[in-house]
Amino acid sequence: MKAIFFSILFISSYVVSAQVGIGTPVPASSAQLDVVSTTKGFLPPRMTTTERNAISSPAAGLTIYNTTVNSFECYNGTNWYSTVHYIGESYGGGIVFYVYDNGQHGLIAATTDQGSPIQFYNGVYKFSGATADGVGAGRSNTAIIVASQMPDNALGNFAAKVCLDYSPTVGGVKYGDWYLPSKFELNLLYLQRGLVGNFVTDARYLCSTEFDDTFANIQIFGAAGTQAQSDKASTTRYVRPIRAF
Repeated sequence: MKAIFFSILFISSYVVSAQVGIGTPVPASSAQLDVVSTTKGFLPPRMTTTERNAISSPAAGLTIYNTTVNSFECYNGTNWYSTVHYIGESYGGGIVFYVYDNGQHGLIAATTDQGSPIQFYNGVYKFSGATADGVGAGRSNTAIIVASQMPDNALGNFAAKVCLDYSPTVGGVKYGDWYLPSKFELNLLYLQRGLVGNFVTDARYLCSTEFDDTFANIQIFGAAGTQAQSDKASTTRYVRPIRAF
């Protein structure tokens, strides 16, 4: 009887300490659990953000699939972080409002308007040639506008320069590569205005894609989201800096 008892105890101890292979009789030496399959995948626990937050004392390395943001998340001992970026995420000094490449790249908006309301020009009507549009186009437009407008030095501050000078410090990191969004980027921001927040309802927001020497392109942050043109000298226009990642 004692022999049987110790045999069972030995086997139990071995099973507890041994590596586990599923779909393979020989698990990899560096893995405690080795799952092998050519027809099925690994399915982690799936839960909402609310359910995730209810986990008591999560261990560092705990991994789930968050159905609220549709991405894997891992706990690093202090915070949950996602394996991809998603719209509405607090990241990179602001709020993510657009993603592409499966969440590896995208656009971030500042959490509040800057220097607003403010005019587009620096005291002199001129066409800077900042006509680029699309994702990322606002960066080059902003540089062109600032280089063109700075010699005027009449007002000292204007929409593009406010964005270029914006440099918030978040979590000990200073982010300084902000710009005035292009016309296309401004519309993407408008579409996610509810998630980003702190916009002035029905206000006119400026973009960096120029219309001509006198008028700037704007977007009305109201129900219709109309894009139109506005006098560059108007001091009642709003600005929200963005940056790319």
